[in-house]
Amino acid sequence: MKAKQNGFTFITGIILLPLFGMIASQAQTPGTTNHYRGTQQLTGFFDVEIPARVSQAWTFKTGSEIKSSPVIQGNRLVIGSTDGYVYCLDLNGKQLWKFKASNAIEATALILNNNVYVGDLSGTLYSLRLETGSLNWSYKTEGQISGAPNWWNGEGRTWLLIGSYDYYLHCVDAGTGKVVWKFETANYINGTVAVDNGMAVFGGCDGLLHVVDIRTGKQKTEVEIASYIAGSASLENGRAYIGNYDGGFGCVDYISGRILWSWINDQAQISFVASPAMYQNRVVIGNQDRYLYCFDKNTGKLIWKVNTGRQVEASAIVSRTRVLVANSGGVLSVLNLQDGKVVWSYEIGSAIISNPLISQGKIFFGAQDGLVYCLAQK
Repeated sequence: MKAKQNGFTFITGIILLPLFGMIASQAQTPGTTNHYRGTQQLTGFFDVEIPARVSQAWTFKTGSEIKSSPVIQGNRLVIGSTDGYVYCLDLNGKQLWKFKASNAIEATALILNNNVYVGDLSGTLYSLRLETGSLNWSYKTEGQISGAPNWWNGEGRTWLLIGSYDYYLHCVDAGTGKVVWKFETANYINGTVAVDNGMAVFGGCDGLLHVVDIRTGKQKTEVEIASYIAGSASLENGRAYIGNYDGGFGCVDYISGRILWSWINDQAQISFVASPAMYQNRVVIGNQDRYLYCFDKNTGKLIWKVNTGRQVEASAIVSRTRVLVANSGGVLSVLNLQDGKVVWSYEIGSAIISNPLISQGKIFFGAQDGLVYCLAQK
């Protein structure tokens, strides 16, 4: 049976998924932001303080525009550039190493167990040593990789989940680089896979939100969104929050496949390409219509919206009572989560299309001008 509301079509009939292989949602440890969305569930929440006022501490120049986000472990920042290099910097902006990939890098990296995992536009997934940048292994898909890897731990195994434009979700052994299984979809997979309860939850250009059992590689259910899904889902308590290319945003019970709520701007159905971020009872997401939206995550009620001035393609992050968001005009803004009031803004003059990261009291991000930026407390 199918039910459709505001551009979301939900295929129902599956009552319950087994909750084996459950993974606890873990906050980032101090000094570590190894996944750009904070957790395996891609909540976009970081339990850190956002500086009250900032100034530019340093920049680092790469050879071309940056479309990926930084990730950090300890004193090491890793970021890819469309010049085809993966860069590792210390937190003072000094280059420690760089690795040449076979093509441009738009995807964000993952740092896990002192290794760096990152894909490029030729469809190659690399495993590099965080300390030296040396290659552990590479794994080849048949289409470009645009999303960051995610991971799953179970029974002493660590597997990576990565989507590709070859229409497959790939499950790869993190230690050996060998394929464990592949799950075929009907079109490109652009975003990062969210992981929770032993399930991989992701959307793609086939207009479906897929739920795949990580242990077996078999699909448990799917939700027909009826539009491209460029971003990633955020997961919490069996719910997936997801936006689509036709301007719809909603909440799905991915265990049963039921619609819980959905929202769309009927006057201008403009794309959500960013991923949502959430904290307590609120979920925020940016849209290409220039607005940042905040909803009650339980009811779908629109609490506030703020015009950022330019398109928002970068995913926002939430840090306690504040939201940090960047737009394609090169403006970073910090807003109150409660009411959307702008606390401060900082303009660099170059488009920012990937989300910034906060670590050790500083803000790090890349931009279209090819620079990695660090903003520090003023």
